[in-house]
Amino acid sequence: MAWLNLTPDEWTAVRLSIKVASWAMVASLPPGIVIAHLLARGRFWGKSVLNGIVHLPLILPPVVTGYLLLLTFGRRGPIGAFLADNFGIVFSFRWTGAALACGAMGFPLMVRAIRLSIEAVDRKLEAAAGTLGANPLWVFGTITLPLILPGIIAGMILSFAKAMGEFGATITFVSNIPGETQTLPSAIYTFTQVPGGDAGALRLTLISIGIAMIALVVSELLARRVGRRMDVE
Repeated sequence: MAWLNLTPDEWTAVRLSIKVASWAMVASLPPGIVIAHLLARGRFWGKSVLNGIVHLPLILPPVVTGYLLLLTFGRRGPIGAFLADNFGIVFSFRWTGAALACGAMGFPLMVRAIRLSIEAVDRKLEAAAGTLGANPLWVFGTITLPLILPGIIAGMILSFAKAMGEFGATITFVSNIPGETQTLPSAIYTFTQVPGGDAGALRLTLISIGIAMIALVVSELLARRVGRRMDVE
């Protein structure tokens, strides 16, 4: 089993992938909950447009999404130039840009899972809390949020899994720089392009499968734990 021993560069790709996917998931969560709530409960002009924009990365080629991110958040892009000049925040060719690309690709999956959970909540429970004088924010925090926790967990895991496997948008936006933007998919692709790289590609593929399975198992355990707690309460 010596062939399973990862090289330092391969370990770097694994750690970077977990780091990028984790930041993509965490950063996407607050806006994901807000937009999911708007799409589930909101009544406003442009709701269909917002829904289309949110889900656009699912139907666009990932390379197109990456190119749009490069145009927008690159050093010469409107948002990228503003952030770089005023706050020193740079996304292009940085691991933060990889997290942004992964977050953009996984965002629709997160929003959809949370939205479905919100739509499944019995609105009579929220209305009852409202009649007792609770404001909407308090109702959401004490009634709605606990009820949609399984959906939030599912959305987070879907976002994380998508980020771990993201390739097209990431390599287009931030390239494939070892130690900085080379995540697991990029490293696997690199191995397939060099003679004798099959063993390295296989090692990283097995690592990717293992991380994905662990994420799914943890998601299932957390969802069951939350469900049991809600049944007890």
